[in-house]
Amino acid sequence: MTTSQQADAVEENRVKTDAVDTILEQWHKERPDLDVSPMGPIGRIKRSAVLIQKELDKTFSDFGLNSWEFDVLATLRRSGSPYCLAPTTLFSALMITSGTMTHRLKQLQARGLIARSANPDDARSMLVQLTAEGVKLIDRAVEAHVENERRILASISPADLAELNLRLSELLLELEG
Repeated sequence: MTTSQQADAVEENRVKTDAVDTILEQWHKERPDLDVSPMGPIGRIKRSAVLIQKELDKTFSDFGLNSWEFDVLATLRRSGSPYCLAPTTLFSALMITSGTMTHRLKQLQARGLIARSANPDDARSMLVQLTAEGVKLIDRAVEAHVENERRILASISPADLAELNLRLSELLLELEG
């Protein structure tokens, strides 16, 4: 049995259909000569990412944060005490440009969640550090965030979740090269 046939067999065993099933059916009808099976997992990953982000954003907003603010604060918090990083380390970890990082840091500093100070090891640069208020906020927000993620994944059995995690890790490693 080919991979495409295996995927089709798994699809046939599912009782419910999702939005991607409709797209695949349309392609099967319009282009029966084309094996569109890769569209299934890629479409589901993309659609799931969008829907998951909406759920995550709801929790972030409960703390007056948006997604990027949470990411910056969480990156500083998980760096360990004293929760301080160079901006270049931050924007590299967050995969954004230095200009974007500068703008975001100004907003977080204005809210009193971070402070910027001179880098004692490099007079040309500044360090970014969580304030006490920033630490309190991100600690509360990350607890709610983890519970929200747990809720999102609750319908998946532990064994299936472990398998999904493994397969997504394999895909990510391949894509990251």
